[in-house]
Amino acid sequence: MYSAIGMIELTSIARGINATDLMLKTAYVEVVSATPVCPGKYIAIIKGDVAAVESSISVGVETAGEYLVDSFVLANVHPGVFPAITATSMPDGVGALGIMECFSMASMIISADAALKAADVQALELRLGSGLGGKAYFTFTGDVGAVEASIEAGKAIATEKGLLVDTEIIPAPSDRLWESLF
Repeated sequence: MYSAIGMIELTSIARGINATDLMLKTAYVEVVSATPVCPGKYIAIIKGDVAAVESSISVGVETAGEYLVDSFVLANVHPGVFPAITATSMPDGVGALGIMECFSMASMIISADAALKAADVQALELRLGSGLGGKAYFTFTGDVGAVEASIEAGKAIATEKGLLVDTEIIPAPSDRLWESLF
């Protein structure tokens, strides 16, 4: 089980690929995602133990130089974050739907982690940048009270950074909406 996640976001795709290579050569970490995203940026998300992620992200930040937009290391990450990023989450059941949207991909990951830790909810998808103009959103499900508590926890993080776009809670989504989400 991985205990940490880290990310760098750059304005140069070429430098992003180079930084990712050096991050992987620095410590034993695994790539969660390393890809160009809208609008012409590059993100590299890695996972591993805390020390390995910290040293890899440090090298990535140094390599990124003037192309660095944002970075973070999040220790003790909720295990639901990884499958949500790769859109491989399937909930045990469906309830209310929570939706959070941020201007920053990094802030969205940190907010999603806080939301998952706040209450008994299940992650659906954590969409980062692609086709979103650099924004990100997170969808999750649970009972209405849990979704409300999770929204508040995630909202607090994104609002503190000034990067929250919107949050929505749909208490009883249409079956046809669920079909479009999976």
